[in-house]
Amino acid sequence: MTSSPQRRIDVAGLVIAIILLVLAGVVWWDMSKLQILSPYDLGPKVMPVIVSIGLAVLAIGNGISAFRGDLPERESLDWTPIVLILGGLAILIVLIAFGWGFMIGTAILFAATSTAFGRRAFFVDLLIGAGLALFVYLLLGKLLTLSLPAGPLENLF
Repeated sequence: MTSSPQRRIDVAGLVIAIILLVLAGVVWWDMSKLQILSPYDLGPKVMPVIVSIGLAVLAIGNGISAFRGDLPERESLDWTPIVLILGGLAILIVLIAFGWGFMIGTAILFAATSTAFGRRAFFVDLLIGAGLALFVYLLLGKLLTLSLPAGPLENLF
């Protein structure tokens, strides 16, 4: 008589399933507060409904897999890329908050993100990020006349 190996419930998988389910509920609740009426059946409430249902389906599937123990083994976590990307985002937020504008922070965020993905040319990436930030600023700020946070570089244009 052969015995099957005892499968263990994946607690982390269950936590993720619960978080997904709560997030689905929050999206649904937020959508239900919209007071926008559309003359057609499709309106601004459709996409949040789709996202909420999708999150609920993912939560159910993840929960079932966690109870069965079918989730794959997780790899070890390297915090360096996460810290680099979150640090770049924090720098962007701080620079915008203190009036240094959109372009400088976006260039730093681009360089930090490319470093997090393994590229080792930080100053070149900073210049590439500055070029992309200038392009985005000109496209959104000047062509589409959207209001972006202005700083010393934006005031030159």
